[in-house]
Amino acid sequence: MASKKTPKHLPAVPGAGASSDSASAPDIERIRRLIRAKGESLLALPKVTSVGIGYKIQGDKKTKTPSLQFSVERKVSLEGLAAEGVSALPTAIEFEGVSIPTDIVERKFRPSYAVVQLKPKTSRKVRLNPVMPGVSISHASLTAGTLGAIVRDATSGDTVLLSNWHVLHGAGGQIGDAIVQPGPYDDNRVFSNGIGRLLRSHLGLAGDCAIASVEGRRVDLAQLELGVVIKSVGKPDLGDVVAKSGRTTGVTYGQVSRVDALFKMPYEDMPEQIIGGFEIEPWAKRLPKDGEISKGGDSGSAWLAVDTKGQTTTTMLGLHFGGDAEGSDGEFALACYAHSVFEKLEIEPLAEAAPGTHPITGPSVEAAERFRTGFRSDFLDFPVPRPRFQKSAADDLIGLAGGDFIDYCHFTVWQSRSRKLPRCVAWNIDGARKRSLSRKGIPFIKDSREGLEDFQWGDELYQANPLDRGHVARRDDLVWGSPEEASQGNIDSFFFTNMTPQHEAFNQSQLKGQWGLLENAILDEVVLKDLRVSVMGGPVLAKEDRPYRGAQLPAEFWKIVFYVDDEDGQNKARAYVLTQQDLLKKLKPESLELSQFRWYQVPLTSIEKKTGMRLDQNLHRIDSKFPQAVGVEPARLVVEGRFFD
Repeated sequence: MASKKTPKHLPAVPGAGASSDSASAPDIERIRRLIRAKGESLLALPKVTSVGIGYKIQGDKKTKTPSLQFSVERKVSLEGLAAEGVSALPTAIEFEGVSIPTDIVERKFRPSYAVVQLKPKTSRKVRLNPVMPGVSISHASLTAGTLGAIVRDATSGDTVLLSNWHVLHGAGGQIGDAIVQPGPYDDNRVFSNGIGRLLRSHLGLAGDCAIASVEGRRVDLAQLELGVVIKSVGKPDLGDVVAKSGRTTGVTYGQVSRVDALFKMPYEDMPEQIIGGFEIEPWAKRLPKDGEISKGGDSGSAWLAVDTKGQTTTTMLGLHFGGDAEGSDGEFALACYAHSVFEKLEIEPLAEAAPGTHPITGPSVEAAERFRTGFRSDFLDFPVPRPRFQKSAADDLIGLAGGDFIDYCHFTVWQSRSRKLPRCVAWNIDGARKRSLSRKGIPFIKDSREGLEDFQWGDELYQANPLDRGHVARRDDLVWGSPEEASQGNIDSFFFTNMTPQHEAFNQSQLKGQWGLLENAILDEVVLKDLRVSVMGGPVLAKEDRPYRGAQLPAEFWKIVFYVDDEDGQNKARAYVLTQQDLLKKLKPESLELSQFRWYQVPLTSIEKKTGMRLDQNLHRIDSKFPQAVGVEPARLVVEGRFFD
């Protein structure tokens, strides 16, 4: 976790900041104590939108006198306040025997997530891999904000994404919800843009902040266009210069104009909230072209310290969460204190990787890869070797590290380049070590490692039709082992490499789906040794499969189960085909219908012919239902779910 002794940084302009006027330092500390003691009661005064510490303004010029600043929605004279029926704000407040001067500035605040108009997309508003701070991100049901930083979860060691509560959570969200990059406002194909899940959040005095996991994307720690990586957190002083990289306004510079402030913020669908932080105004030496240092969509950006040479440092001072509303007097941005956010969310800087490096993340690279050992051939009392493929099928496979397979937690995929679907999935089930884990908030995502995402169908195939994203290896089959291992199996099951298009009635359990009946039956009907089963399965990728939306829809699916029957001590293999072949012929080009489908038990040789797969000869010998099948291959219709008659 970040040290509570936050590092100091140099003020950006000689003579600026509290350190420039030694006489003002005690005054600022006294005003801080006043805000801690009476801040919320002062904020409750009519028309007051914030209180904080700033240099008193006389005429149009800023003095060097620290003051307690009140901001109001519309600046009027003290007489004007009285005329409107509002008690005049005091010109000074007695505290600890000292008269503290006050000041009134006009401010009206709002969170920076309401995007006003659509503009041509930049790299900040598109799906990126690797993803980096400064780009669009959001809860799947909200609009768009900014990914502020990529940091470490101090409790788990995982790499996580940092932004605002109102960007990643919102009034209607909950922990575990899907997070997308870019946000839905920038790209509404949320099913294709999942990047992780909401882990923790906070909305209150400590800040407007939240973190999310990273799944299926690589990361670059460097702030977009600024090129710096956050290595520490600090606390700003008045006059300090800062810079941020945001989704909407890009890189802008500002100067801290108020500190130790409390802001009264309006959030959608919930009561007004009080947020602690500091205020930033434009920096005279680097003014933005349009005068705006922040706009809607910049929420979540990290404000970094700028040194005396005008260079952005690696010290994060704040997390942007709001800005001035239309009609306010001047341009201002609001930020939570970085040290408060890091302590509240229990996170710390993640600076081991230099700019330009792109580690694959997961929950964390190490944790994910530790459990991704794939299908185990030695899982049972007898070996079940991984399948081989005839040349045409083998040449069509795409894998990792120059191989032809992809290992995940408890399963392995042999993926077809041409069909963008799995040709075979093999998995192990340990019924004695199963766990019950929720699937809520886990997004379906493409595996983007080593360019794999170009060889998978995503949600573009499944939207607005009765097709379901059918798990080949069932999620429930993979959720076993230690808590961490089971969690990884749960997450890995949602990669599109483990999906095949299936009609919703064919797959979903609430619709009496068929795909999972075989595993249910073997656990119910067979006395398994050690409750262990090894399974292979997938779609039959036939040349005559019907075209649909640029893909071809499999008409048949297959499974093979391997197990030790504890009743007779025999090693056994059973193969099955579930067919839709006759039904798919009734489909119109852009329609989907389904009336009936059936399971058939078949010889292993039948599966080999349909798939181009080649199984070890010893496995054929334990297929006792159909030994050495020749000629017209037999098949047995599975009636009333009796798979093992």
